[in-house]
Amino acid sequence: MPPAEPDSPLAGSPSTGHRMQCMEIWGGNSSIMDAISSPGIDAWVYSRPHENAGQGGDIHYVSMCASGRIARYFVADVAGHGEAVSELARRLRTLMRRNINTIDQTKFARALNEEFSRLETHGRFATAVLATYYAPTRNLILCNAGHPRPMWYRAADRTWSVLDRDARGTVEAASNLPLGIIEPTDYHQFAIELNPGDLVVFITDGLVEAKDDQGCLLGEAGLLDIARSFDPSSPTALLAGLLERVVQYQSGRPIDDDVTVVLLHQNGAPIPTYSLGEYAGAVAKMLGLKRT
Repeated sequence: MPPAEPDSPLAGSPSTGHRMQCMEIWGGNSSIMDAISSPGIDAWVYSRPHENAGQGGDIHYVSMCASGRIARYFVADVAGHGEAVSELARRLRTLMRRNINTIDQTKFARALNEEFSRLETHGRFATAVLATYYAPTRNLILCNAGHPRPMWYRAADRTWSVLDRDARGTVEAASNLPLGIIEPTDYHQFAIELNPGDLVVFITDGLVEAKDDQGCLLGEAGLLDIARSFDPSSPTALLAGLLERVVQYQSGRPIDDDVTVVLLHQNGAPIPTYSLGEYAGAVAKMLGLKRT
């Protein structure tokens, strides 16, 4: 896979890409390269179904509500690939759309798990990572259901790490199971604060499962090493470089799976002003501590 051409959406800016509107749901499970924006976050989305099929098993969704204060990012991966899995992905997309405005992500994950378990999954399962960004406090709240761990770049100390419950600076911590494995399943969340220049990179397993000529997996550590070799102040170059270098790791062979990358950049834009009560209430709702 060659790097994006300079005039492609991947190399563009969210200012010229898609600008999210209140209560909008954006995304799907087809091929796309695009830039999007919401208050406080610039984002780039790359998704390519296996063998350039029309639709694949990777699903990406972005939504924005609450007058721009809350943006949500969902990345899911139905195990395997091919047309049968594409159909499952479309059905899972319907479930995601039905629950996309649920305030508490854990309730959303449970609802997805319960409904997905009722479908004819033919022994397949799905993983997903759900993230909500609350602009007034710069908190990113995550719920990971067995999905590859995101990568987190902290601009203040110029370090890359995987983003999970043990990452420095997290609030609340727990591990979760893939959707449809065991029903019912309890899901928990953790939160981090994103500062200007911070990056969060969501991926599907096609990248970390890349193999070299000896059959060695690239893995999380290998992908982190690739990320560290690029200038984090240029998210577009980072994203294009990740894709190119993974293919190079495979001696030029295409990635044998659906591939999705969603890159978030905290852009340092002014924080919307709201009352202290609104801050506390919204964060409590997103963490499931307060009912709507």
